[in-house]
Parts: sequence; structure tokens; C-alpha cells
Amino acid sequence: MKNILILCTGNSARSILGEALINHHGAGHLRAYSAGSFPKDQPNPGALAVLVRNGLLIDGYRSKSWNEFTGDGAPQLDIVITVCDNAAGEVCPIFPDKQIKAHWGIEDPADAIGDAAIVAAFDKAFGEMTARVTALCALDIDAMERFELQQALNAIGQMEGATKGA
Repeated sequence: MKNILILCTGNSARSILGEALINHHGAGHLRAYSAGSFPKDQPNPGALAVLVRNGLLIDGYRSKSWNEFTGDGAPQLDIVITVCDNAAGEVCPIFPDKQIKAHWGIEDPADAIGDAAIVAAFDKAFGEMTARVTALCALDIDAMERFELQQALNAIGQMEGATKGA
């Protein structure tokens, strides 16, 4: 079982989607967590709504600090993926440990204004994250060398809809 941390600034939207999708599609061989460098009070309602619309459970999701993943008792992380949209001037946090790191830039749906725009933005982010998670789950991670896995994760980050990142 590989442990993956999906990291963003607020841990309220894209990182929550990544955590939910990896845990759903990677059940049995991947375990995802999410965190933020400056977490919001709670997950964005739009993130929870898009998960529900797509048949995923939303119980237990909360915005949390990356500090939960750096101390004693924290799960051993194998991969850290940032999802911030640096093209929009958003600064991605840098996780200080030695895991394999990748950037999967996705535009922040939390920036949308108006009901229809919010639904569309979260649907778009969900679709982009789903494509990346599907590609991740297709990898034979246990058979890959570190360098191969790093290249594969970077390639996934360049999929359609990707934004420029760190």
C-alpha cells in the first residue's frame, strides 16, 4: 500500500477531490490523504457537492494542516502531489520531506462566482482530477523504479487541463 498526500494551500477543494478519488479508485493499493499549508475551516461545499453528484462518499473529509503529516505518529508518505494553480499566481506549498513529489496543477474551482459557474468549475476540476487519478491507478507503482515513477507522475501532471506549476 502506497500512501499519497495531496497538498494545496487551503485543503478545501482540489486536494479534497484528489483524496476522495484516489481512495475510491485506488482502494486496496493506494491510500490518499490531503492537507494544506494554510487550511480553511472546512471543505468547500462545491467540492463535497461534486463528490456526491458523482457517487462518492463525503463522510470524514475535513480541511487539515500538513503538520498532521510531519510529526510522530503520522503515516509514512510515499508520494506528495501538489495541485495548486501557479499560473494564477497561487503559491504551492513545498513539503519538506524526501518523498517523490509531483505537481498536478488544476485551476481552483473555489474562485468561481455564481451557482452555475461554481457547478461548472467543480465539474471541470473533478474531471481533470479523475483523469489524473485514473492514469495513476493504471501504473504498476510497485514495479517502478523511483526515477520511472517520478517521470510518470510528472507526465500525469501535464495531462490536458494542467496548469504550469512548481
